[in-house]
Amino acid sequence: MVAAAAHLIAGDLVAFPTETVYGLGGDACNSAAVARIYEVKGRPADHPLIVHIASMDRMGDWASDVPEYAIKLARDFWPGPMTLVLKRSELAGDFVTGGQDTVGVRVPDHVVALALLEAFEKAGGKGVAAPSANRFGHVSPTTAAAVVEELGEYLSADDLVLDGGECAVGVESTIIDCTSDTPRILRPGAISDDMVSQSTGLDVFRTYRFVTTDSAGFEIVKEANEIRVSGSLENHYAPAAKVFLCETPTPGQGFIAHANIETPPGVIRLASPYDDEEFARILYSALREADAQGLSEVVVMQPIGTGIAVAIRDRLARASNGR
Repeated sequence: MVAAAAHLIAGDLVAFPTETVYGLGGDACNSAAVARIYEVKGRPADHPLIVHIASMDRMGDWASDVPEYAIKLARDFWPGPMTLVLKRSELAGDFVTGGQDTVGVRVPDHVVALALLEAFEKAGGKGVAAPSANRFGHVSPTTAAAVVEELGEYLSADDLVLDGGECAVGVESTIIDCTSDTPRILRPGAISDDMVSQSTGLDVFRTYRFVTTDSAGFEIVKEANEIRVSGSLENHYAPAAKVFLCETPTPGQGFIAHANIETPPGVIRLASPYDDEEFARILYSALREADAQGLSEVVVMQPIGTGIAVAIRDRLARASNGR
């Protein structure tokens, strides 16, 4: 990882695996490197990035006024699929935070990511800004091959793509606002409301709510929230194919559903996960497969319940709105 860290120090970009999705990394203190992240992704400049660090010991470099409950969360869930939004320090520039007075920080739980971050810090780096390694609004990549397919034409000869296999979680990290007296979940992920509450001993406020629908399950409705965070737009995580939720698929459409749900005649089965964890892990690759097969429409039967099913429904609600 020493060579990859040297590329980051030099201002190059390095795509690397995490337990959630692959990230497109650049030196979080280098405004030119961060500008290239935005350019490669086609990402709006006011959309903040998440800073990845090797351990919670570096949280104080990037954040100030860290509440005790945020320290508890870091101890319980880092390394892991959780991003904490904190009041930023002087180190966190506007080019990383989108001009906000907050910064998102996380410690990923992947051997390749941690080795890269540790080598980067030994080389003098402070943190790696890394959004998902895809074009803005598109489906996040969960394999190195998907990164190359998505971004290969936009990367330079000096940029790197590290292959760490398939991501274990498959959906992006839970984002938790820690700037007030109680934690507030801004984006659901594998770290659930109940897990946050049990860790902190506090009630958890969420910026989304459940709305029952005529079809099975729930949909997530995002409410107004003054902090901009990654993946918070209504149109996001979308393939080229149109995504429909909880409908009966018709011949020629792609279909993603739990394994116990049968495939109607003429429908193209894209994935048959056995549980919600597998559903999250293979969701994005299944949506990419729809595009690879040239399908124009995909029907997804959403999982019902709490835990990571909430994150799956959140991503699918955005995907169904298109890019």
